[in-house]
Amino acid sequence: MSFDFVYRTLSHFPDKNSPASQVLNQRRSSSKGTNVTRMPLKRLLQFAISAVSVKAVFAHQVPLGDTIEQPETWLSKYGPQIDQPFSGPLAFSHMTYSRCLEDESAQFDIAVLGMPFDTGTSYRPGARFGPYAIRSGSRRQREARGYSLAWGNNPYEQGSKIIDCGDVPIIPFDNVLAMDQMEVAYSTLLNRPIASNQSVWAKGAQLAKDGRERPRIVSLGGDHTIVLPILRALNKVYGPVSVIHFDAHLDTWNGYPGTVTEQSRVTHGTFFYVANEEGLVSNSSIHAGIRCKLVGLGDIENDESVGFHFITSDDIDDHGVPAIIKRIRERVGDTPVYLSLDIDVIDPGLAPATGTPEAGGWTSREVKRIIRGLAGLNFVGADIVEVAPVYDHAEITGTAAADLVHDFLSMFMSQSPPTPHALPGSWSRDEL
Repeated sequence: MSFDFVYRTLSHFPDKNSPASQVLNQRRSSSKGTNVTRMPLKRLLQFAISAVSVKAVFAHQVPLGDTIEQPETWLSKYGPQIDQPFSGPLAFSHMTYSRCLEDESAQFDIAVLGMPFDTGTSYRPGARFGPYAIRSGSRRQREARGYSLAWGNNPYEQGSKIIDCGDVPIIPFDNVLAMDQMEVAYSTLLNRPIASNQSVWAKGAQLAKDGRERPRIVSLGGDHTIVLPILRALNKVYGPVSVIHFDAHLDTWNGYPGTVTEQSRVTHGTFFYVANEEGLVSNSSIHAGIRCKLVGLGDIENDESVGFHFITSDDIDDHGVPAIIKRIRERVGDTPVYLSLDIDVIDPGLAPATGTPEAGGWTSREVKRIIRGLAGLNFVGADIVEVAPVYDHAEITGTAAADLVHDFLSMFMSQSPPTPHALPGSWSRDEL
């Protein structure tokens, strides 16, 4: 085999500028017209094979950038970007959040609505931060893990659409304006069509003046004054309602010393008196957990004239939880019912973050048991008020309040009080 044969063979490759072709060209040029000794056949074959291999390698190379493997995305490797209990936007129990007052397309069956108002307080302010504290206390709760053994349900899986509608942007400088803002906000949401295609609370349509089923709202206070604009809004739809009022205080006083204007009569301790004057509450309302100091027995007579009976905090020791539940249910009967819970009904040792603490209150467990016993009443709405987180420790008040809101949702979903589960190793009825 001659050198020229190898050269002709390699010349079929188009790249004449490759290193192998340049060597061959130099070798061929130097051998023309001379008596240079021919390259041995073995070396010539090795050279040819090497040249062909180099050419093949170059032929299959691609630009370096195209060979870099693209990194795996978060979604493909780990899945959805879930919120941890300690992360994510601050919505109640990580539920869907919407600015429902401006987004008129937002629909729901139950709404959580913040009312950050505290300029009706008589002692310690700070409840304007209550909606934030309650939402923060709910961070360990979520829709996917909402089943409660005590209730025997998950309120988020009962066919109702529940969303967080954010806070009413209440003006903190003018209480007259603030009252109107809260009433308009509540009425706006109360008159939305329900989100579900079928009835989720058929009794609501029967109770409404116009026979139309309305959404229900759980309000996060705010001081207790927020209930007056709420009752005004509810009155337009249902007429007078019975109120179940969990509180250490009566909140039916007719005014404080120094009251000289009409608006100064409206405080977190007088709003029920004003509501009665306006015909907003039925003469079938009841307090639960009362233990405040009074001027005298005249306060009790005034309270009864406003339409309330009451249960003291000591009654739970003398009569027990079942008797308290029975008394409340008998008092409100089959009327439209609004539930208002001041966090100070709970003993301040368990819920210190409130504006007017009173010693000797109920435990959070006792309050939760009473609420379960009220399921099946005609609840048109509910609130939790007077959470002032500046006085809290380790979020214990905010956490308790958030858990009570979860109870409210389950209460709305239940047609009757839950029955105890037959759990492995649980007590039989004979042992109780």
